[in-house]
Amino acid sequence: MSLQLNAGHIYGLLGKNGAGKSSLLKNLAGLVYAQSGKVNVLGFDPKKRQPALLEQICFIPEEFYLPAVKIDAYLKANAPFYKKFNHNYFTELLKEFDIPVSQKLIDMSYGQKKKIIIAFGLATQAKLIIMDEPTNGLDIPSKAQFRKIMASALTDDCCIIISTHQVRDLDNLIDTVIMLDENDIALKASVEEITEKLTFKKVKEIDASIIYAEQSLSGYNAVLPNYHQEESKLDIELLFNAILTEKTKFKPLFD
Repeated sequence: MSLQLNAGHIYGLLGKNGAGKSSLLKNLAGLVYAQSGKVNVLGFDPKKRQPALLEQICFIPEEFYLPAVKIDAYLKANAPFYKKFNHNYFTELLKEFDIPVSQKLIDMSYGQKKKIIIAFGLATQAKLIIMDEPTNGLDIPSKAQFRKIMASALTDDCCIIISTHQVRDLDNLIDTVIMLDENDIALKASVEEITEKLTFKKVKEIDASIIYAEQSLSGYNAVLPNYHQEESKLDIELLFNAILTEKTKFKPLFD
């Protein structure tokens, strides 16, 4: 696997269970070590877990533990690990998420705790922010809050990776899609490139021009080559299913 990620982008990392998403993220964060090959993050080897790198990486896992303390005590213990931690921004994010600052972590629901670690991760202002299933455990209003926050969170010197199987949660959020299949990269392309090369539309009948289609109540949701430069909205879930089902048909379009 060969992959280069750049600052100023929000990457959506997609793949079936067992495709290698978590392994890739943990390698980038230095939580597991590759048996072969090299991993370089901001000029460092992450497996060495040097403080100069760790203060620039924030990994937000799917499963996490928060101690039975108040939010300010949690900050006092953890914020010093990040030199650029922005306390004012953290407070703003809590307000966006409707989280009372004085509330104890032990009294919070799973979804509220998830909002806390998302807010903390963004407030670190780390150069690499990795989110593994960040919307898991969030209700529909909270997912809307998350999308609103993420839309303004990216900076030119920050790279954000969001891994999820809830692909529709990434709509209008990411600018680049990375799709893994069997521990390899099935697709890496910007949303702009994808919609330049492919059209996503509803059709009544299937014909030879259609690369992939799924039946719907009103006909078919289809993916076609964009020969006529039509504008269409990226359907991430449809693209995900299409790439995994018809890999050989899509590969020439993105090589």
